[in-house]
Amino acid sequence: MVTLLVAGFGTGLSLIVAIGSQNAFLLQQGLRGGTVAPLVVICAVSDLVLIGLGVSGIGAVLKQWPTAVGVIAVGGGLFLVGYGVLAARRAFRPSVMTVGAERTPLRKAVLACVAFTWLNPHVYLDTVLLLGSVAVAHGDGRWLFGLGAVVASAVWFSALGFGAKRLAGVFAKPAAWRVLDVVIAVTMTALGATMLLGHA
Repeated sequence: MVTLLVAGFGTGLSLIVAIGSQNAFLLQQGLRGGTVAPLVVICAVSDLVLIGLGVSGIGAVLKQWPTAVGVIAVGGGLFLVGYGVLAARRAFRPSVMTVGAERTPLRKAVLACVAFTWLNPHVYLDTVLLLGSVAVAHGDGRWLFGLGAVVASAVWFSALGFGAKRLAGVFAKPAAWRVLDVVIAVTMTALGATMLLGHA
């Protein structure tokens, strides 16, 4: 039992902890001093749903509809490229890059978080297909494995969202924000371009 939970936790964490659009957005919002609790909940609950679908075996079903995955990839790619462009613009506007500046209204932040989560085909690949496949291989123990992955998701997003404020001192200088926005711009644009080119 414990072994399955630990295996699920480790596998889930290895897939979630990466420089991706969702993580970059949550980190950015936390650094700006905005309300991150709803965003953390959205990320964690979304993973709960997606991991649950994967563990239930729906990943095998999704493979039968590549067109649907393609549509999601194109939409998500356009969204990521657009956000990357906005981040690049911010990188060249140091006057507004201070801790607490340009806080995104909660409603917009929530909508953006939902988009980063559900319009990103990599989320489905990691949680539904990859995690689901590994979990199903454990037979009757797949739900314990999935539970471990869900816990890993909740721990990671909580640490990222709420822990970001501890880095506020580092980002008190405009130069630090410029570096962060450049990294976000490159990450978002690269991911978006990869999605679009992969389904051109």
